[in-house]
Amino acid sequence: MAIKSTVFKIDLQITNLDREYYHTHLLTVARHPSETNERMFMRIIAFSLNASDALQFTKGISSDEEPDIWEKNLTDEITLWIELGQPDEKRIRQACGKAKSVIVYTYNARSSTIWWDQIRDKLGRFKNLSVVNLSMSNSSEIENMVERTLELQCTIQDGQVWLSKGEQMIQFEQDIWL
Repeated sequence: MAIKSTVFKIDLQITNLDREYYHTHLLTVARHPSETNERMFMRIIAFSLNASDALQFTKGISSDEEPDIWEKNLTDEITLWIELGQPDEKRIRQACGKAKSVIVYTYNARSSTIWWDQIRDKLGRFKNLSVVNLSMSNSSEIENMVERTLELQCTIQDGQVWLSKGEQMIQFEQDIWL
């Protein structure tokens, strides 16, 4: 019998001073059995950085045909395709062909740097692609923040991201690679 995803209900308050975006999103986030809490929180950060009413989580890890997060317009065209981790060149190439804009968020500093060094020269031709490395100040805090029902506040200013739950806070920095 297959293990089912764990469902989280998240009340996410976003204050993005860089984009002048201030909104609360009530999210249902399914964490695949093979997904870590760190990766799930990175999806929440990626959502926060690009938040809009049309942005939505997809089947993610459970599907080879969909990104982790996407935004579609009213004609069902993919306007934004967001991947997490270290996708291979073929997947990035396909995403760039399907979407107007593609963002890859990496988050494991050591392995992401190795991945980037190997793939960087192959990706420069894609004009609709951005690659951003997210690093966090205290990754051990994620485990302390995880609950099935969460109230999170996300503040974004000058490329810095702060995610907090009550008194607990994690700071993320964006390093734009492409």
